[in-house]
Amino acid sequence: MNRLSIALLGSLLAVNYAGGQAFDPRSFSISTPRPINPAANSTNPNARAGQGQNPYLGSTPEGNATDGVISLSLQDAIARGLRYNLGLIESNQASVEARAQRVRALSKLLPQISARGEQAFERLSLKEIGLKLPPIPGFSGLPSVTDNFGFQDARVSLSETLYSAELHSQYRAERAAEQASAFEVRDARDVVVYVVGTAYLQVVASRARLESAKAQLTSAQTLDQQAADQVGNELSPEIDSLRSRVERQTAEQRVINAGNELEKDKLTLARITGIPIDQQFDVAAEVPYQPVTATTQAAATEEAFRSRSDLASAETTVKSAEYALRAKKDERLPTVAINADYGGGGVNVGNFDQVFTVAGRVSLPIFTGGRIHADIEQAKSELARRKAEYQDLRGRVAYDVRVACLDLQASDSSVKVAESNKELADLALTQAQDRYKNGVTNYLEVVQAQEALAGANQNYIDSLYSFNVAKLSLARATGVAEKHLAEFFGGN
Repeated sequence: MNRLSIALLGSLLAVNYAGGQAFDPRSFSISTPRPINPAANSTNPNARAGQGQNPYLGSTPEGNATDGVISLSLQDAIARGLRYNLGLIESNQASVEARAQRVRALSKLLPQISARGEQAFERLSLKEIGLKLPPIPGFSGLPSVTDNFGFQDARVSLSETLYSAELHSQYRAERAAEQASAFEVRDARDVVVYVVGTAYLQVVASRARLESAKAQLTSAQTLDQQAADQVGNELSPEIDSLRSRVERQTAEQRVINAGNELEKDKLTLARITGIPIDQQFDVAAEVPYQPVTATTQAAATEEAFRSRSDLASAETTVKSAEYALRAKKDERLPTVAINADYGGGGVNVGNFDQVFTVAGRVSLPIFTGGRIHADIEQAKSELARRKAEYQDLRGRVAYDVRVACLDLQASDSSVKVAESNKELADLALTQAQDRYKNGVTNYLEVVQAQEALAGANQNYIDSLYSFNVAKLSLARATGVAEKHLAEFFGGN
């Protein structure tokens, strides 16, 4: 171990001469960049699995990257998310499918009209149909086959179910399912607002961390130069120069890591909002502290029960299951239908004769081998499951509001305390620098003051981020995220 290593190790284990407190070796530690977690993102090794687990983390990028750097506000990011986010796109397509199912069920209740034309050429076997004549003197009998012949036939056909309780109940079930799907689309919009807003706030927080790291680096560079001057003038020991160099290098690495985290968070925001992955962009403005007023848990819970689209969707799904159960029970009832056709037939169009058919049909199941009973039991099970899910969702809604209110209250207090601590840490660093410059204390006190200020800045950034996310969570929990966005965040 060389002399420099021994000196550096001694500085890390030294005792603060001024305060008498042991110096924490971890004050020089830096966090290594966190790798992307494949289980939580739509990246390799299995992008399809990640896409299926959470489609709201994906999008459909449109257009090519431009050379310039675009400025993205919170409203811009959310507008892009509402247009390109994969989760909302899939929800919209699911609503289209539900609408198609409703139209299909309706079509079974409406008349079915079709037209057909036929040109036939035939030769029949009389032996095949068993046609025989009694013996006739002088007549050798019928030939085994007929001569070739042809005919034409053209008709318009109509079929309609005049009465079917089962089909009517099925239609009501599909109509309720379509309404539930429409509520799901509205809820998906709220989810996109929450997801995009959280990603945007993360970028804002990461940018603030980078700016804080750069400020720490500037301070470390200044102190490094000051320590070198002190050592050069024989006013401080050489170990202070070593400590200042370590602090400066640590600050440089922190800037690199903070920049790396910022770029990865921007990539996440780009993936959610459909921005091309190579497009350079920056968030338009900071999201300052803006308290929430005139909001109580009781009022928020009442608004959530009234406005949450997923709750409305679950309630409508229960109605759909009730109609589906009724449809299964209606299978035991008779069905009345009519079939009719009208047209002409003959050897050719010029020799057509008028032809038509009208037939009524009544069908009633007598024995189905237990199929109807099994269908009813399955529908009852589905209805019970949907009712349980609805009751659970009501509890989840109340839970979401309660947790959001608690987080909002705690983070609001945390922001105020963190801001005060940041001011005090900044004042303590200024005093420590003055004490070191005047030779009253050693460099360890300055290093500790720097680390305390860095921690205070980080705590304030984290507290502000948590507070803003808590506001987003409350907006999401009440089911009107788009409405409360301007109220909670102003014109950002």
